[in-house]
Amino acid sequence: MADKTIGIVGAGIVGLAIGRELTRRRPGTRVVVLEKENRVAVHQTGHNSGVVHAGIYYQPGSLKALLCTRGGAMLREYCHDRQLPYDECGKLVVAVTPDDVTRLDALAARAGVNLVPGLRRVGPGEIRDLEPHATGLAALYSPKTAITDYVAIARSFAGDIEAAGGEVRFNFPVTEVASSAGGLAITSPAGSVVVDELIVCAGIQSDLVARLAGDAAEPRIVPFRGEYMRVVPAKTHMVRGLIYPVPDPRYPFLGVHFTRRVDGSVEVGPNAVLATAREGYRLRDFSPRDIAGIAGWPGAWRMAGKHWRTGIREMYGSFSKRAYMTAARRYVPEIGVEDVVRAGAGVRAQALDRDGSLVDDFRIHRLGAVTAVRNAPSPAATSSMAIAEHVVNVLDGRS
Repeated sequence: MADKTIGIVGAGIVGLAIGRELTRRRPGTRVVVLEKENRVAVHQTGHNSGVVHAGIYYQPGSLKALLCTRGGAMLREYCHDRQLPYDECGKLVVAVTPDDVTRLDALAARAGVNLVPGLRRVGPGEIRDLEPHATGLAALYSPKTAITDYVAIARSFAGDIEAAGGEVRFNFPVTEVASSAGGLAITSPAGSVVVDELIVCAGIQSDLVARLAGDAAEPRIVPFRGEYMRVVPAKTHMVRGLIYPVPDPRYPFLGVHFTRRVDGSVEVGPNAVLATAREGYRLRDFSPRDIAGIAGWPGAWRMAGKHWRTGIREMYGSFSKRAYMTAARRYVPEIGVEDVVRAGAGVRAQALDRDGSLVDDFRIHRLGAVTAVRNAPSPAATSSMAIAEHVVNVLDGRS
């Protein structure tokens, strides 16, 4: 083990957590993280809402359910030890219609199986006690749901890797993975690195990099842009923590919600709009190559056939602030279109199977000396340290 070199493609929070775990579990192993950008956490890690999820939503027995609760506890301890931001501000999942109440009951049962800490059902009066400006028929209250700064955590993980003798190499976009006499040669315009094992944690590019390493085409990554509004300072006091809708069980997205950030600001969002570029953070971003990749995947057309009405509704909200805020005002009526400004956006790397199914669970492939994290959407940041444990267990033949 001590003579091995392990390469990791991707310096987002998952790749860095795995690198850190390897330095802890395999002392003496050389860990090299390869990142195409000039710093850590540029893409999904640097554009998410900063929420540390408690495990409410996930199918019991799934990797998400198994790793979210443990990962959140590990993250809490890590942030405490490193004096990084961590605020257990709590979350309400609010039902505003009778149908929502029925789905809330099912969600509560699922959360119970997942052993979500401290979760309880509350009525309209307690909703107002917890969030005085929110409204609803009933809600689930999760007191342990927290907010943090994932970019700061990613930087700290990178520091841990370097302190243990590893390396985070920037400006290294991987263009080829090939067998060599010494192992696997990872090539970039910036040079090449030979490793004994490779772990692909390339986020929005994960399917493309995994294919370079010989993995299957499925699942394909389809990018969804999530756009945010920011509440004006005069009304940020109206949201104490996190206020979420009851999610639509047909989709892996949680719906537009109110999120307090560790800097005290409050955001509304995100929506979910099919992006026209894998790194399409702006409406005008367009990549012919990425569009061709989406159009050439049979699953994309099958997904569109199933969900085109929802897609049109999401696009309408993207163009119209009023439409965007119509849904949000059901939960906090006093925050309207005049109380928000357009903020940033993120791009979710949504894995899509050939049959058009939106992949919900984490998906990790093992192919000889290559391990590819093929689907790691939310709650991947929350779960990152537990995902790292799991991946290293896979490498060691223990999972």
